[in-house]
Amino acid sequence: MKAVLLEAGAINSGDLSWDKLEDICELTIFDNTTEDNKYEHIGDAEIVLVNKVIMDEELFSRCPNIKYVGVCATGYNVIDLDAARRHGVVVTNVPAYSTDSVVQLTWAMILENACKLSMHNESVKNGDWVRSETFCYWKEPMMELAGKTLGIIGFGNIGSKVARLALDFGMNVLVSTAHPEKYDKKVKRINASYIDDNDEVKDSSRLQLTTIDEVLSKSDIISLHCPMTDETDKIIRKENINKMKDGVILINVSRGGLVNEKDLADALNSGKVKAAAVDVVSVEPMKADNPLLTAQNITITPHMAWASLEARERLVDVVASNLKSFLDGEKQNVVNK
Repeated sequence: MKAVLLEAGAINSGDLSWDKLEDICELTIFDNTTEDNKYEHIGDAEIVLVNKVIMDEELFSRCPNIKYVGVCATGYNVIDLDAARRHGVVVTNVPAYSTDSVVQLTWAMILENACKLSMHNESVKNGDWVRSETFCYWKEPMMELAGKTLGIIGFGNIGSKVARLALDFGMNVLVSTAHPEKYDKKVKRINASYIDDNDEVKDSSRLQLTTIDEVLSKSDIISLHCPMTDETDKIIRKENINKMKDGVILINVSRGGLVNEKDLADALNSGKVKAAAVDVVSVEPMKADNPLLTAQNITITPHMAWASLEARERLVDVVASNLKSFLDGEKQNVVNK
């Protein structure tokens, strides 16, 4: 069957092989595909491997040969699943391939803001330590994480792993999730897995499910790990920022649309939000007029949390496995059953 890979450049910078895909289908590879050329690139293909290109009713109508869409990511909000279903198109995704990488970048952002590594590295290289009259100095003291409260919005694979590490740092964790009833037993297991100073298992109760308002009002650091839905659209906005502690730190490695970027920029510039770190923005690639670009005390990375070599290797493996299962008449990671 004829297949197209629409956004290869976003996955493979030359350090991966496409052999596993090319061995099972007649594959045409495009480095990038835009809204302007997506119909030309898809043509009469029966299999489409996609990441961010929007696939809606119009596309399925104009490209009637499509039988299978393989999303090369965990999130599949760019696909109109109802339209795909109406046109008899199977859609698959790749769940949980990047969990460890995203958790790692989340904690890199938390620790950067707590420890001020970049600030002091720059200071030392500018000669401040050479000129110092004492053996040590700090431009701003580190923040000790033990005893602080981390608020997590969303408690899937990533959010729960971020929570486990927070407990290891001695933090208290408050979690808000759309379906708390699903996670009660998981929270009890995580709490019970921590030991006291006598190496005895002890229910720490430092991890708690609670309301979004309590997460907003009681957290020293807030980290977003929820999907983009009608309920979470711009959940970080002026109204909710005003509920937060003065000097809160915000982390977003989830979806840019969770944040009203002007409201966050205003809060950073006023000092209400002490610092922020984001790996995602509302429009990607980032626009030159995005207010976060000129906001104070923000770290911005280019949607790279998922993109370790190891995670991308897993991604390609599962994309190929999903496709092979489809061609063999089986269902694997189908999201529009």
